[in-house]
Amino acid sequence: MYNRIKELRIEHNLTQEDISKKLEISRELYSLYESSKRSIPLKILIKLAKEYNTSIDYMVGNTDEKKSYN
Repeated sequence: MYNRIKELRIEHNLTQEDISKKLEISRELYSLYESSKRSIPLKILIKLAKEYNTSIDYMVGNTDEKKSYN
């Protein structure tokens, strides 16, 4: 899951600072999520899925299909 979140961020040409501002959290906290040093809360996963227009299933590795469910 953590690698996918990092890959999505990079694919969207965002820095950790950029995405942390969109999530309204510190860059340091976001960095802990990407490095798997801290669990990602569901509300953050939902925000990330919306930001990247994908599903939580994709982000956590349950599917390789990137499209969102809408």
